[in-house]
Amino acid sequence: MSEKATLSIHGMTCAACVRRVEHGLKDLDGVHEAAVNLATEKATVTYDPSFLDLERIPGKVEDLGYEVVGLDRSTEGNLDKTTISVGGMTCAACIRRVESALTTVDGVSNAAVNLATGKATIIHRPEWAGVDELKKVISETGYEFLGVVDVTLEDPVEAARKREIKELKLKFVVGVVLSVVIFSGSMQNWFPLLRSIPRQIMLFCLFVLTTPVVFWVGSRFFSGAIKAAKQKTTDMNTLVAVGALSAYLYSAGATFVPQLFADAGIALHVYFDGAAMIITLILLGRLLEARAKGKTSAAIKRLMGLKPKTARVIRDGQEMDIPIAAVIKGDVILMRPGEKIPTGGMVVSGSSSVDESMLTGESIPVAKGAGSEVFGATLNKTGSFTFKATKVGAGTALAQIIRLVEEAQGSKAPIQRIADKVASIFVPVVFGIAVLTFLIWYIFVSEPTFSRALLNFVSVLIIACPCAMGLATPTAVMVGTGLGAENGILIKGGESLEKAYKLTTIVFDKTGTLTRGKPEVTDI
Repeated sequence: MSEKATLSIHGMTCAACVRRVEHGLKDLDGVHEAAVNLATEKATVTYDPSFLDLERIPGKVEDLGYEVVGLDRSTEGNLDKTTISVGGMTCAACIRRVESALTTVDGVSNAAVNLATGKATIIHRPEWAGVDELKKVISETGYEFLGVVDVTLEDPVEAARKREIKELKLKFVVGVVLSVVIFSGSMQNWFPLLRSIPRQIMLFCLFVLTTPVVFWVGSRFFSGAIKAAKQKTTDMNTLVAVGALSAYLYSAGATFVPQLFADAGIALHVYFDGAAMIITLILLGRLLEARAKGKTSAAIKRLMGLKPKTARVIRDGQEMDIPIAAVIKGDVILMRPGEKIPTGGMVVSGSSSVDESMLTGESIPVAKGAGSEVFGATLNKTGSFTFKATKVGAGTALAQIIRLVEEAQGSKAPIQRIADKVASIFVPVVFGIAVLTFLIWYIFVSEPTFSRALLNFVSVLIIACPCAMGLATPTAVMVGTGLGAENGILIKGGESLEKAYKLTTIVFDKTGTLTRGKPEVTDI
């Protein structure tokens, strides 16, 4: 049976990165399909577990030069995931013991324990023994059950993105401050206070100030270019790194060995300000890009926020509030006016009216009585009732909606495949054009100068960075499907969204979703 794994990947910057990761994953024996989305920074891999060990997948991504900050495993059978905290673990032997104990629980298919965080992630069927049984086996094994973890509050991907944005902000501020100083020093004659400083001393100062901008503020560009070079390929980091480094090294040479340049007939121009500005401005683009990526998942977060955190169940004649993850199929749940229904089920006793607009768009509450079906995340309005849970975890209507939206946001529009193909040859073509530009300006211009040819070479490299080409289409799909979900419209994927512009007529089979949501008197 095929299984799916979703990896959260940190460090991808352009369509060339997407193509590299996809090809690398597809090269693994046992991988049927791999799709990478730059906007969500996620890769979805369909593989055969009998041929491929799951741990090799993130290992392959890291070999390609990227960081895996999250791994979510699921099968085709709508399995659920529960995360718990376990106390008392001290070594690798504890991990094996706890994992073995957890997999003995009825309905559990896999358990993974992280010693550093003290958390265990359990993959299980919707019909399983429940959290109480986990607590029992952990205690019997000699460890402490510390409770269910709300993973929506501890998203490692979100934490990694926040760290990245914080780092980018710091480096951008440092880059701006130093670039302004470097620019002022480069235009020494513009500022009376700087005219008295000897030119050679000023050049040494500019070199000292530019060095941290290029190699610290711009470190991610150089590390990315080196990783790409190890894979015998290029990406946008390569363009930025080569462009900035060319301007920096030429300026350093003109500063420290001016006589060598003069003997070779090369003009003594310096472009420290250009190197610093290139790094700083493109880093600003990275900062804006990181913020945009963070906002693309807002629709999913809002949908997840519709879920209640706890449920009031009746067990052994006692009412108790438990985390929603601890609810199992068959539990009897008590509902009171104004509360959100935690899971799907059938009403056992009592009556009420339920606002199901988040599912159907129908604004008028629906009457519920014994035998009626209720849906998770809908709102109980007026009465009290008890119902038996029949759909929990991944089986609830909201969970299925969230899964559909995630799959739609991760899908590729047909035009994105074209952009990815273009991006795979884009960087080498840009390098060729840049070299050609240099040769034309240095050889064929009537008054050739090395510095002018170099400046045009760097300009071609920098203006051609393909960041937007790889990010534009997936971001549009993310925003389109996300806004649709918030308005009750579920879009199957990027292909459907791309074809939607051809629609000329839309036929609705009911009027409830098209009303103002307020009944009006029409006749007396």
